[in-house]
Amino acid sequence: MQAMDSAISHINTLCERIRSAARDKTPLRVRGGGSKDFYGLTLQGELLDTRVLNGIVSYEPSELVVTARCGTPLAELEATLAAQGQCLAFEPPRLAPGGTVGGMVAAGFSGPARAQVGAVRDFVLGASMLNGQGLALSFGGQVMKNVAGYDVSRLLAGSWGTLGCITEVSLKVLPVAPAEATLRFELAQAEALAHLHRWGGQPLPL
Repeated sequence: MQAMDSAISHINTLCERIRSAARDKTPLRVRGGGSKDFYGLTLQGELLDTRVLNGIVSYEPSELVVTARCGTPLAELEATLAAQGQCLAFEPPRLAPGGTVGGMVAAGFSGPARAQVGAVRDFVLGASMLNGQGLALSFGGQVMKNVAGYDVSRLLAGSWGTLGCITEVSLKVLPVAPAEATLRFELAQAEALAHLHRWGGQPLPL
């Protein structure tokens, strides 16, 4: 209960900052751990640090669903899932220490498994955000088929905070694969692409 009250207080504080910035026409820079600051986006604007909103809100291993606040360290979320033999199947890259769940979704980066399992947006079930007017909005939920109309929660994946400040997100998780293997082939580029195209049309877990 105390954690919930604290989260509400932090959200109210962020809302006030956004409203004040909107009134004064002051640009804000939404940032979590800053692990993707190198990516070439503008780093101008008053910092709006989302790390104050942290913690796993709910986790149902049997339902394959986890809900976490935006400032939750990605490492913490992955450790919690690993303890139950589960994972974020899209393999979000750890580009630097301190990455957060909100930053993971906002950036929309996926790892090598994307070709087989899908991207970040394919695992976003629901999200809460603060828009440019400081209003708290929620989209989606905690099940796959829960949206009538445009799925805004998935639109947030890869938006880099331009649509609003993500405050909370619900994600589908999957069991860790029982085994995996890495195969390496010395090939010319054209031959490698030909192999990838051929394998991509087959039911192989690449």
